[in-house]
Amino acid sequence: MTINIFISHSWTYSNQYQGLLSLLNKGNLDYKNYSVPKDDPIHTAGTDKQLLDAIREQMVHCSRVLILAGVYATYSKWIDKEIQLAREFKAKGNPKKIIAIEPFASERTSQTVKDAADEIVKWNSASIINAIKTN
Repeated sequence: MTINIFISHSWTYSNQYQGLLSLLNKGNLDYKNYSVPKDDPIHTAGTDKQLLDAIREQMVHCSRVLILAGVYATYSKWIDKEIQLAREFKAKGNPKKIIAIEPFASERTSQTVKDAADEIVKWNSASIINAIKTN
C-alpha cells in the first residue's frame, strides 16, 4: 500500500531534504512524496498566502508529515505554519501523523518541532520508515 507523505523542509537546507529522500529510498517503503517541489513557480513569484495554499493542497493528500527537527526549524515561520495545517486537518477528521526527524549528529534540535510531533526518530532509514509505516 502506498503511503502519502509531505516533507516539511527549507530549500535553504535542500541537502537535508535530498538526504532524507535517499534514506527513504533505501528501505522497503512504497510512498508518494507530496512536498512542494523546488521548481514550483510559487517559490519565486508567489505570495505567502499562495505558498500556504500550495502547501495545504499538497498536504491534504497525505497521512504523514515529516519534519526535519534541526535548530533552524525553531525559527522557521513556514514549519510553524505546516504544523498548524497538520493540526487543522486533524481537527477536521483528516489526521496527519507528524514525525520529527533529528538530523544526523545533531547536538541541538528544535523543541518546537519535537513538541508538535506524534513520534520523534533519529536520522536513519529503519527508524524513519518504521515511524511512517506505523499508526
